[in-house]
Amino acid sequence: MKIISYNVNGIRAAMTKGLLDWLKAADPDVFCIQETKALQEQIDTKAIEDLGYHHYWHSAEKKGYSGVAIFSKTKPNHVQIGTGIDYIDFEGRVIRLDFDNVSVISLYLPSGTNIDRLDFKLQFCEDFKSYIKELKISHPNLVICGDYNICHEAIDIHDPIRNAKVSGFLPIEREWISGFMNDCEMIDSFRYFVKEPHHYSWWTYRANARNNNKGWRIDYNMVSKSLEKNMKRAAILPEAKHSDHCPILIELDI
Repeated sequence: MKIISYNVNGIRAAMTKGLLDWLKAADPDVFCIQETKALQEQIDTKAIEDLGYHHYWHSAEKKGYSGVAIFSKTKPNHVQIGTGIDYIDFEGRVIRLDFDNVSVISLYLPSGTNIDRLDFKLQFCEDFKSYIKELKISHPNLVICGDYNICHEAIDIHDPIRNAKVSGFLPIEREWISGFMNDCEMIDSFRYFVKEPHHYSWWTYRANARNNNKGWRIDYNMVSKSLEKNMKRAAILPEAKHSDHCPILIELDI
Protein backbone atom coordinates (compact mmCIF):
# COMPACT_ATOMS: atom_id res chain seq x y z
CA MET A 1 0.00 0.00 0.00
CA LYS A 2 1.48 3.30 -1.14
CA ILE A 3 0.11 6.24 0.84
CA ILE A 4 0.87 9.88 0.00
CA SER A 5 -0.15 12.88 2.09
CA TYR A 6 -0.15 16.44 0.78
CA ASN A 7 -1.23 19.81 2.13
CA VAL A 8 -2.30 21.31 -1.19
CA ASN A 9 -3.05 24.83 0.17
CA GLY A 10 -6.26 24.99 -1.86
CA ILE A 11 -7.11 22.04 -4.08
CA ARG A 12 -8.65 24.15 -6.84
CA ALA A 13 -5.46 26.20 -7.18
CA ALA A 14 -3.32 23.04 -7.02
CA MET A 15 -5.37 21.44 -9.78
CA THR A 16 -4.70 24.40 -12.05
CA LYS A 17 -0.98 23.76 -11.43
CA GLY A 18 -1.14 20.16 -12.64
CA LEU A 19 -1.92 18.30 -9.42
CA LEU A 20 -3.93 15.56 -11.11
CA ASP A 21 -1.25 14.92 -13.75
CA TRP A 22 1.23 14.53 -10.93
CA LEU A 23 -1.17 12.26 -9.01
CA LYS A 24 -1.60 10.04 -12.05
CA ALA A 25 2.17 9.64 -12.32
CA ALA A 26 2.71 9.11 -8.58
CA ASP A 27 -0.17 6.60 -8.50
CA PRO A 28 -0.66 6.13 -4.74
CA ASP A 29 -3.21 3.65 -3.46
CA VAL A 30 -4.35 6.22 -0.90
CA PHE A 31 -3.97 9.99 -1.23
CA CYS A 32 -4.58 12.12 1.87
CA ILE A 33 -5.13 15.84 1.36
CA GLN A 34 -5.17 18.73 3.80
CA GLU A 35 -6.27 22.34 3.41
CA THR A 36 -8.65 21.69 0.53
CA LYS A 37 -10.27 25.13 1.04
CA ALA A 38 -13.30 23.94 -0.91
CA LEU A 39 -16.60 22.12 -0.76
CA GLN A 40 -16.90 18.86 -2.67
CA GLU A 41 -19.36 20.38 -5.12
CA GLN A 42 -16.75 23.01 -6.07
CA ILE A 43 -14.32 20.33 -7.30
CA ASP A 44 -14.09 18.54 -10.65
CA THR A 45 -14.58 15.16 -9.00
CA LYS A 46 -15.07 13.37 -12.33
CA ALA A 47 -11.41 14.04 -13.13
CA ILE A 48 -10.50 12.37 -9.84
CA GLU A 49 -12.78 9.41 -10.54
CA ASP A 50 -11.26 9.07 -14.01
CA LEU A 51 -7.93 8.31 -12.29
CA GLY A 52 -9.58 5.38 -10.53
CA TYR A 53 -10.19 6.92 -7.12
CA HIS A 54 -13.07 6.87 -4.71
CA HIS A 55 -13.03 10.22 -2.89
CA TYR A 56 -14.25 11.36 0.52
CA TRP A 57 -14.36 14.89 1.90
CA HIS A 58 -14.68 16.71 5.19
CA SER A 59 -14.90 20.45 4.55
CA ALA A 60 -14.97 23.25 7.10
CA GLU A 61 -18.25 25.03 7.73
CA LYS A 62 -16.41 28.27 6.96
CA LYS A 63 -16.12 28.49 3.18
CA GLY A 64 -12.64 28.57 1.66
CA TYR A 65 -11.00 27.40 4.88
CA SER A 66 -9.25 24.26 6.11
CA GLY A 67 -10.77 20.95 4.95
CA VAL A 68 -9.43 17.42 4.46
CA ALA A 69 -10.05 14.63 1.98
CA ILE A 70 -8.90 11.12 1.11
CA PHE A 71 -8.80 9.49 -2.34
CA SER A 72 -8.55 5.69 -2.43
CA LYS A 73 -8.20 3.14 -5.22
CA THR A 74 -9.92 0.58 -2.97
CA LYS A 75 -13.37 1.28 -1.60
CA PRO A 76 -13.06 1.41 2.20
CA ASN A 77 -15.13 -0.67 4.58
CA HIS A 78 -16.11 2.47 6.48
CA VAL A 79 -15.69 6.24 6.20
CA GLN A 80 -15.63 8.30 9.39
CA ILE A 81 -16.20 12.02 8.90
CA GLY A 82 -14.71 13.92 11.83
CA THR A 83 -14.03 12.90 15.40
CA GLY A 84 -17.34 13.56 17.13
CA ILE A 85 -15.73 16.55 18.88
CA ASP A 86 -17.78 19.52 17.73
CA TYR A 87 -15.19 22.29 17.74
CA ILE A 88 -12.72 20.11 15.83
CA ASP A 89 -15.25 18.92 13.29
CA PHE A 90 -16.56 22.44 12.67
CA GLU A 91 -13.20 23.22 11.00
CA GLY A 92 -13.02 20.08 8.84
CA ARG A 93 -9.73 18.69 10.14
CA VAL A 94 -10.08 14.89 10.43
CA ILE A 95 -11.36 12.12 8.15
CA ARG A 96 -10.74 8.37 8.44
CA LEU A 97 -11.02 5.43 6.03
CA ASP A 98 -11.10 1.90 7.44
CA PHE A 99 -9.75 -0.97 5.32
CA ASP A 100 -9.37 -4.67 6.17
CA ASN A 101 -6.03 -4.39 7.97
CA VAL A 102 -5.39 -0.67 8.40
CA SER A 103 -7.19 2.63 8.96
CA VAL A 104 -5.90 5.82 7.33
CA ILE A 105 -6.54 9.29 8.74
CA SER A 106 -6.03 12.62 7.00
CA LEU A 107 -5.30 15.23 9.68
CA TYR A 108 -4.94 18.99 9.46
CA LEU A 109 -3.79 20.18 12.86
CA PRO A 110 -4.29 23.93 13.49
CA SER A 111 -1.51 26.48 13.39
CA GLY A 112 -0.92 28.75 16.37
CA THR A 113 -0.57 32.06 14.59
CA ASN A 114 -1.68 34.13 17.59
CA ILE A 115 -2.30 33.52 21.29
CA ASP A 116 -5.97 32.62 20.81
CA ARG A 117 -5.19 30.14 18.07
CA LEU A 118 -2.23 28.76 20.02
CA ASP A 119 -4.56 27.96 22.91
CA PHE A 120 -6.99 26.41 20.41
CA LYS A 121 -4.16 24.38 18.89
CA LEU A 122 -2.96 23.05 22.24
CA GLN A 123 -6.50 22.08 23.24
CA PHE A 124 -6.97 20.40 19.86
CA CYS A 125 -3.71 18.49 20.37
CA GLU A 126 -4.76 17.12 23.74
CA ASP A 127 -8.26 16.20 22.62
CA PHE A 128 -6.97 14.59 19.44
CA LYS A 129 -4.48 12.50 21.42
CA SER A 130 -7.29 11.30 23.68
CA TYR A 131 -9.41 10.52 20.62
CA ILE A 132 -6.61 8.43 19.08
CA LYS A 133 -5.88 6.56 22.31
CA GLU A 134 -9.53 5.56 22.49
CA LEU A 135 -9.72 4.78 18.76
CA LYS A 136 -6.73 2.42 18.94
CA ILE A 137 -8.67 0.08 21.21
CA SER A 138 -10.93 -0.82 18.28
CA HIS A 139 -8.63 0.23 15.39
CA PRO A 140 -5.04 -0.61 16.45
CA ASN A 141 -3.46 -0.32 12.98
CA LEU A 142 -3.49 3.39 12.16
CA VAL A 143 -1.66 5.58 9.67
CA ILE A 144 -2.23 9.23 10.65
CA CYS A 145 -1.18 11.34 7.68
CA GLY A 146 -1.12 15.07 7.53
CA ASP A 147 0.02 18.54 8.40
CA TYR A 148 0.74 18.60 12.14
CA ASN A 149 2.02 22.20 12.02
CA ILE A 150 4.82 21.23 14.43
CA CYS A 151 8.51 20.49 13.90
CA HIS A 152 9.51 17.77 16.34
CA GLU A 153 13.29 18.13 16.63
CA ALA A 154 15.99 20.65 15.72
CA ILE A 155 16.86 18.48 12.71
CA ASP A 156 13.38 19.18 11.34
CA ILE A 157 13.78 22.95 10.94
CA HIS A 158 16.35 25.02 9.06
CA ASP A 159 17.02 27.50 11.90
CA PRO A 160 16.14 26.03 15.30
CA ILE A 161 17.77 28.87 17.25
CA ARG A 162 15.88 31.77 15.68
CA ASN A 163 12.61 29.86 15.61
CA ALA A 164 12.73 28.62 19.21
CA LYS A 165 9.92 30.99 20.22
CA VAL A 166 7.83 30.66 17.05
CA SER A 167 4.64 28.59 17.03
CA GLY A 168 5.35 25.34 15.28
CA PHE A 169 8.62 24.91 17.17
CA LEU A 170 7.66 25.89 20.70
CA PRO A 171 8.85 23.53 23.46
CA ILE A 172 5.25 22.77 24.48
CA GLU A 173 4.35 21.80 20.90
CA ARG A 174 7.44 19.65 20.47
CA GLU A 175 6.74 17.95 23.78
CA TRP A 176 3.23 17.16 22.58
CA ILE A 177 4.59 15.36 19.49
CA SER A 178 6.86 13.28 21.74
CA GLY A 179 3.98 12.51 24.08
CA PHE A 180 1.63 11.70 21.22
CA MET A 181 4.09 9.24 19.70
CA ASN A 182 4.79 7.65 23.08
CA ASP A 183 1.27 7.52 24.52
CA CYS A 184 -0.41 6.46 21.27
CA GLU A 185 2.46 4.15 20.22
CA MET A 186 3.07 5.83 16.86
CA ILE A 187 6.19 5.92 14.68
CA ASP A 188 7.40 8.95 12.70
CA SER A 189 7.83 6.90 9.53
CA PHE A 190 10.15 9.33 7.76
CA ARG A 191 12.63 9.51 10.64
CA TYR A 192 12.43 5.74 11.01
CA PHE A 193 14.13 5.44 7.63
CA VAL A 194 15.93 8.77 7.14
CA LYS A 195 18.29 10.17 9.79
CA GLU A 196 19.95 12.92 7.75
CA PRO A 197 19.13 16.65 8.14
CA HIS A 198 17.87 19.19 5.58
CA HIS A 199 14.66 17.34 4.68
CA TYR A 200 11.63 19.62 4.88
CA SER A 201 7.99 19.58 3.79
CA TRP A 202 7.01 23.27 4.02
CA TRP A 203 8.66 26.52 3.00
CA THR A 204 7.45 30.08 3.43
CA TYR A 205 6.79 31.93 0.18
CA ARG A 206 9.05 34.71 1.47
CA ALA A 207 12.77 35.25 0.80
CA ASN A 208 13.13 32.51 -1.82
CA ALA A 209 13.00 30.00 1.02
CA ARG A 210 12.19 26.93 -1.06
CA ASN A 211 15.00 27.43 -3.54
CA ASN A 212 17.36 27.91 -0.60
CA ASN A 213 15.82 24.94 1.23
CA LYS A 214 15.09 26.96 4.35
CA GLY A 215 12.13 24.88 5.42
CA TRP A 216 10.27 23.10 8.15
CA ARG A 217 9.27 19.43 8.38
CA ILE A 218 5.73 19.72 9.72
CA ASP A 219 4.02 16.98 7.68
CA TYR A 220 4.08 13.42 8.98
CA ASN A 221 2.88 9.94 8.19
CA MET A 222 2.60 8.53 11.71
CA VAL A 223 2.29 4.73 11.77
CA SER A 224 1.13 2.49 14.62
CA LYS A 225 3.94 0.46 16.16
CA SER A 226 1.84 -2.61 15.44
CA LEU A 227 2.62 -1.95 11.74
CA GLU A 228 6.37 -1.43 12.18
CA LYS A 229 7.23 -4.70 10.45
CA ASN A 230 5.01 -3.69 7.52
CA MET A 231 6.80 -0.40 6.80
CA LYS A 232 8.94 -0.62 3.67
CA ARG A 233 9.89 2.93 2.67
CA ALA A 234 9.25 6.57 3.51
CA ALA A 235 10.14 9.69 1.55
CA ILE A 236 9.55 13.40 1.14
CA LEU A 237 8.79 14.47 -2.45
CA PRO A 238 9.96 18.09 -2.84
CA GLU A 239 9.91 18.00 -6.66
CA ALA A 240 6.11 18.37 -6.53
CA LYS A 241 5.38 22.09 -6.49
CA HIS A 242 1.64 22.70 -6.38
CA SER A 243 1.69 24.23 -2.89
CA ASP A 244 3.93 25.74 -0.21
CA HIS A 245 4.10 22.18 1.15
CA CYS A 246 5.29 19.08 -0.67
CA PRO A 247 3.94 15.52 -0.55
CA ILE A 248 5.19 12.85 1.84
CA LEU A 249 5.10 9.10 1.20
CA ILE A 250 4.93 5.89 3.20
CA GLU A 251 4.83 2.39 1.71
CA LEU A 252 3.45 -0.53 3.70
CA ASP A 253 3.42 -4.22 2.86
CA ILE A 254 -0.13 -5.15 3.86
